Amino acid sequence: MTTRDQVLDAARDVANHLGLDALERDRANAEPFTEAELLRKAGLPAVLLPTSIGGAGLPWSVALDVVKEIARTDGSIAQLLAYHYVNAHNLVWVADDAGRQRWGVPTAEQQWLWGDSVNPVDPDLQLRPDPDVTGGWILSGTKNFSTGASVGDVTVVGGLTDDGRDLLVVVPRETPGFVKGGDWDNLGQRLSASGSVRFEDVRIAPDAVLGSASTSGAFGSLVTPAIQAAFGHFYLGVTRGALETAAEYTRTTSRPWLLSDVQNAVEDPYVLATYGRLVARLRAAEALGRSVGESLSQAHERGADLTWAERGEVAEEIAALKVVSSDLAIEATSTIYEVTGARASSNKYGFDRFWRNVRTHTLHDPVQYKAREVGNHFLTGAHPEFTLYT
Repeated sequence: MTTRDQVLDAARDVANHLGLDALERDRANAEPFTEAELLRKAGLPAVLLPTSIGGAGLPWSVALDVVKEIARTDGSIAQLLAYHYVNAHNLVWVADDAGRQRWGVPTAEQQWLWGDSVNPVDPDLQLRPDPDVTGGWILSGTKNFSTGASVGDVTVVGGLTDDGRDLLVVVPRETPGFVKGGDWDNLGQRLSASGSVRFEDVRIAPDAVLGSASTSGAFGSLVTPAIQAAFGHFYLGVTRGALETAAEYTRTTSRPWLLSDVQNAVEDPYVLATYGRLVARLRAAEALGRSVGESLSQAHERGADLTWAERGEVAEEIAALKVVSSDLAIEATSTIYEVTGARASSNKYGFDRFWRNVRTHTLHDPVQYKAREVGNHFLTGAHPEFTLYT
């Protein structure tokens, strides 16, 4: 039986290993095949999967803590794993028993990583019936952002049929016609494998069709609160990592300002107050994160009995986490330079990677829309409407 403590110990070991050369790997901007294998060997991909198909069966609160721990040293790999948790969990939210067995058993046994190609702001991928296979489909089109697709063992893909149905299908990495763009070259999250993919008349077998999130009720719609909760924990992890890295530099390298009348930077009252305010806010945000983890876990345990009202309350709490964690991460990863000093801006330290990572990822969906959801709930009691962003 895999326990929460065992999983978090494994996550901590992975995070510490990734932290040894995080800057060098960030600059290399290579596809993270080695890092993906590190996750597999640590047994982290199967943490959430049900025990009935060989997974650890642990709650969402644990998976979110894993994401936060790894984000402390490597935001890219934390994103890769966070997206996997959500993508693979479509086996629970959407798939039937046959689909869970077909794809879940090898995922647990071999610690597969799942990528995704379901970005709803891209043009829809098209699914047309396969004339040669009853119940089969032919998939075509391009997605500009597909996190994990280039290194994942399988990718969950959202396609639209001619009669307007939105289906989730599974595409193994080496499937003929599944072309990876290799074009992810953004400011941050450089090892998140988030480049484009193209589907050139890819044949989808009947048993590769999972179902549709839009027809799976409140329970199936947890896909969006779950990914937003993962975002919030990712930001918390990067923030803590930035503060811990900066603190070590302040203790060992920073010089006191000439007007401070102190001998060491750690005695400067302004340095202390700046750290104090950021750490206090991080502790408060982490407390909200723990509450979110428990709320999402409890909602998930409700299964098919989950109501839309219950789902709405969870989504609103997660939106609040998104707001505070985004704002704090952006501020903290920039402010660390004020408590480390001018020499800390040298490229050899690479402190900018923390800011680049959160600045890049917080653009995924505008945080102001999450703030609007929280304000609307506070004033009117309204819940966020289900989309793949809310």
